[in-house]
Amino acid sequence: MSRGGEMTEETSKAPVFSPGNAADQRKRMKIILIVYILAALDITWMFLQFSVTPYLAKKLGFDTLWFGYLQTTVGVIQLTGGPMFGRFADLFGARAALSLACAATVVFFVLLAIADHPILLFIHKLPTIFMHVMPACQMVVTDLSEPEKRADALSKLGLCFGVGMIAGSTLGGQLVTRYGETFTACVGAAGSAFSLFMVLTFIPKSTKAEASRSSTESESQNKKVFSLGEITRLMKFPRVMRIFLIKAVAGLPSGIFQVMFSIIALDFFKLLPEQNGYLMTFFGIAQMVVQGGVIGRLTARYSEKSLLLLSIGVASCVGLAQAYMQNVFQFCITVTPMIFSISVFNIITDSMLTKSVPSSDTGTMLGLCASVQSLVRTIGPTIGGYLYVKYGVSSIGFTQFVVNTTVFVYLMYRQLRTKVKEGE
Repeated sequence: MSRGGEMTEETSKAPVFSPGNAADQRKRMKIILIVYILAALDITWMFLQFSVTPYLAKKLGFDTLWFGYLQTTVGVIQLTGGPMFGRFADLFGARAALSLACAATVVFFVLLAIADHPILLFIHKLPTIFMHVMPACQMVVTDLSEPEKRADALSKLGLCFGVGMIAGSTLGGQLVTRYGETFTACVGAAGSAFSLFMVLTFIPKSTKAEASRSSTESESQNKKVFSLGEITRLMKFPRVMRIFLIKAVAGLPSGIFQVMFSIIALDFFKLLPEQNGYLMTFFGIAQMVVQGGVIGRLTARYSEKSLLLLSIGVASCVGLAQAYMQNVFQFCITVTPMIFSISVFNIITDSMLTKSVPSSDTGTMLGLCASVQSLVRTIGPTIGGYLYVKYGVSSIGFTQFVVNTTVFVYLMYRQLRTKVKEGE
């Protein structure tokens, strides 16, 4: 069925999942399990690439500033592609979206393997316009999970993130140390090709339920993927603009630290590729503990507003602690609360935003959410590079403390004002 309510030949063959049907529930769980595996594999290849790019860039003569430009290039490309990719997924289904993302990842690694010049290192970033495997996985999980269980289902993707971080960092560090950057990139290309095979074999054409289409049957919908109006109209729904701005503003400082971490590890902590792999493995373990054992319990017990406030408050404290860290050991103390705040913040904001729009538009909404991360990668390296070179690592931590404290106070003020109004 099209967005305008007409059944097409392709979507008429797509599976329709009905709530309450036991057979459909089993199908949902099977597809979600496959998606979790795909997410873990994608993160594995991504962190494999993180073990290659900084050291290859250094060999090709990149300094901190030029490496920041390289990261900014990725952000600009994905900032453009994220919303369009989400719209593409809503219009053409899960299999098409995931196939496009995985195929782009294969091309990305092939170009990385042959990059022997600074220009080629920039060119190999071009396929990232379609490399949105994790947002595509989020779209499928959002389509197939119940609204009240959505945050918990999305948090399990974070568990997959931890698994992939451990596997990718460990494997990448070992492969780069023993066989070099080119061989490691080829392994990433082969792994991404396997992910594409899994998508074509196990993922259905569409994961949208029949009910998700009925809300738009009375409207004449634009079928163009590049329709800016269709993408931005979601901002007009209640709560969406405010939550989206909170997601962008509060997430920016921690995002700056994340995009700068490879440089911090290389330049400030003086870590070798293998040591960096071990540190990322520690990140992965912390991620798995938080996502697999903590967030699900919290979302079942506390409201999303309370958890959003908690995540921003913890992020503020983490920023202050990182402003005073001097070595890897001190940084490791901040890792668990850092991962907790980032994970809860991203999951809760994504859940709140997808619940604020029709289910037929959840892909586009998640594409917009992904664009926030791309925005961070666009401006983060420039801001982070300037702060790091001019004022040191501590300036990044202080920035996070100030920004998140400001957002925390704003949210507290809104909650108190709402309670006063309700009391009247």
